[in-house]
Amino acid sequence: MPKINKYVDIDTVEREARKDYIDRHSPFIHCADSVNAGEVIAVTIKMGNEYTHPDDFDHYIASVSLFNGETLLAKADFMAGMLGGTGCKGHSGATFNVVATGKKMNFVAHSYCTKHGVWESTPKVVEVIA
Repeated sequence: MPKINKYVDIDTVEREARKDYIDRHSPFIHCADSVNAGEVIAVTIKMGNEYTHPDDFDHYIASVSLFNGETLLAKADFMAGMLGGTGCKGHSGATFNVVATGKKMNFVAHSYCTKHGVWESTPKVVEVIA
């Protein structure tokens, strides 16, 4: 099993010193904080908050996955050059439409960098209103 890098597991000093490296590899979840039961919620996973990840043929984001707890909900695979190749700036990512179920949804995203392995997002809890 590959090592999973977690943004929250990196101490504050190291996170500040290596901010660009950590930021560009970390998936960030963007969605509403609450949704009505049965409604569709758009969940966007964006790679990097302030810094973009390289899009080289030997170093790129190969996939992003969205989980609700331990259940895989969706996955998007990418090819090298998706953002235009070497020197291009942009954020890899995907938006998934998910039907809200249960009392809350516990979203976690994973990304896979071809050079630096698996990275996990900070969890995002969404309240589901009955």
